[in-house]
Amino acid sequence: MAKATRKSSMDAAHRLGYRSGLEVKVATQLQESGVEFGYETTKIKYQVDEVRSYTPDFTFPNGLIVETKGRFVSADRKKHLLIKKQYPKLDIRFVFSNSKAKINKGSKTSYGDWCDQHGFIYADKEIPDKWLK
Repeated sequence: MAKATRKSSMDAAHRLGYRSGLEVKVATQLQESGVEFGYETTKIKYQVDEVRSYTPDFTFPNGLIVETKGRFVSADRKKHLLIKKQYPKLDIRFVFSNSKAKINKGSKTSYGDWCDQHGFIYADKEIPDKWLK
């Protein structure tokens, strides 16, 4: 039952042009607040062994970048550390479905702990109003 609900939620998000229900929720919050934003409008090149591109979820005219995450897997964490190192002036922040979720099974480190350790600002469920002002 949970899989069917998740699948229909993902289908609904895709129909609206987003990749997840959390992105739809944040976009709705921004629209209802009358905040100007771009969704996946920016590409940021970063280098691992080859040049890759990162497309942030939400970008704002003031330069703020917000990435929404239900799951924050190892590849995402590595990517964001590389981007932070290569573009230290970018203001990338995270909105998690649950920042208390652990980064992997058996770990004591949560998504929020990881952000604190690496200097990223984060929130749960929606973008805090103070980020938008």
